Amino acid sequence: MTTWAQLHLQDRASPIIEQLIYFHDHALIIILIILTVVTYIIILLITNKLINRFILEGQIIEVAWTIAPAIILIFIALPSLRLLYLIDEINNPAVTLKTIGHQWYWSYEYSDFLKVEFDSYIIPQNELISDDFRLLDVDNRAALPINTFIRIIITAADVLHSWTVPSLGVKADATPGRLNQTRFLINRPGLFYGQCSEICGANHRFIPIVIERISINKFIDWISRISEYLRWLKASGGLLNHIIVN
Repeated sequence: MTTWAQLHLQDRASPIIEQLIYFHDHALIIILIILTVVTYIIILLITNKLINRFILEGQIIEVAWTIAPAIILIFIALPSLRLLYLIDEINNPAVTLKTIGHQWYWSYEYSDFLKVEFDSYIIPQNELISDDFRLLDVDNRAALPINTFIRIIITAADVLHSWTVPSLGVKADATPGRLNQTRFLINRPGLFYGQCSEICGANHRFIPIVIERISINKFIDWISRISEYLRWLKASGGLLNHIIVN
């Protein structure tokens, strides 16, 4: 999680964010080289007092400053296209999590199993405990298994939202009436925080995201307990209806 004293990017927690950081460093090196060359030329022109009064054209330099930007763009575009294909590729996801944005909370649905769904609200400041983060912790975290391909289906129920978790390299717009999808794989356990990145109203800053990454065995146990609870609720509702009717 980002703190005020942190100057670098967040710790990487998925292969996608690792590739994004590598591309960031790659592009930054190219930009620094360009700035160094341009600065050197500017200093050279300022300090140079020699002037060629008979020069009329410079075809060689014109060809050079036409070809050089094209080569630089190729070195930036090829890794960028590769990264775009990696982000968009959906490779046999084991778990699908549907995320629905509301004003101002998130809803999660695990449609691969039973109809497991719940809402995730921010924890009010007066209910926080000592280890909770202000404006970041929620009452119901979305649990996902580790080292497993996850597909996220994102939409919204009212206005535009954006489901963003920086440490996972995930950012997808939640648009009403439209389904967006992305995928990721988390390679280390922990809690990963995010927030809505699209201004969605007065309480835009009060809809955080918390992903809890757990082992596969714990995830199966968690889903089983929720399924048993839902079956119990269904049976209790049926029994109650039977008592009311009779």
